[in-house]
Amino acid sequence: MFARVTHYKMKPGSVDVAKSMLDQMKPKIMALPGMVRFINTMNDDGSGCVISLVDSRETSDGNADKVAALWAVFTEHLEAAPEAHGFDVIADWT
Repeated sequence: MFARVTHYKMKPGSVDVAKSMLDQMKPKIMALPGMVRFINTMNDDGSGCVISLVDSRETSDGNADKVAALWAVFTEHLEAAPEAHGFDVIADWT
């Protein structure tokens, strides 16, 4: 498995609208090829982190354009472009 960890910061006053938009986008997010798990965290100040687990690095890389299009929906609500980093998963415990 492969994890893509993306840090972001919403503009002040955008947290509630971002949460609503995210709920509406769930089907598209979960339909991304290879998606295993999607976690989105956000503090009251709008700083957050998305952790998406997919079946492989290749699948994650292949989803790049689709993921960019999903983030583009939030452009007017983001302070800056999100910053993503990828990692091989070495443990996934529950």
